[in-house]
Amino acid sequence: MVRISVLADALKGISNAEKRGFRQVLIKPSSTVIIKFLQVMMKHGYIGEFEYVDDKRGGKIVVNLIGRINKTGVISPRFDVKLNDIEQWVINLLPSRQFGYLVMTTSYGIMDHEEARKKGTGGKILGYIY
Repeated sequence: MVRISVLADALKGISNAEKRGFRQVLIKPSSTVIIKFLQVMMKHGYIGEFEYVDDKRGGKIVVNLIGRINKTGVISPRFDVKLNDIEQWVINLLPSRQFGYLVMTTSYGIMDHEEARKKGTGGKILGYIY
């Protein structure tokens, strides 16, 4: 079977392991986008530490789960989001304003929507987490 989106597979694996009550999950293959997405999740306390293991193939990531994830998802295609349109995307995708984050890729790197708003930049939307 062909993998369409490595990021979508990784987030679905994390979400399924969280629902089953696992403490750790193994993600393979890894990519830079997955690592940056996990850093945003870790910064906001949705996951614990994670470790990258280089196996000379695609790489693996071992993620420690702490039971805070309700839902994660990838937005495909990666829509362009202007600074003024971020609020509309938050309303459409997240359950409430104070709850959850949109993860975006901007010219300043991969960050959540609040950080992008503070920096005054738009970008492409990667996914969401709450």
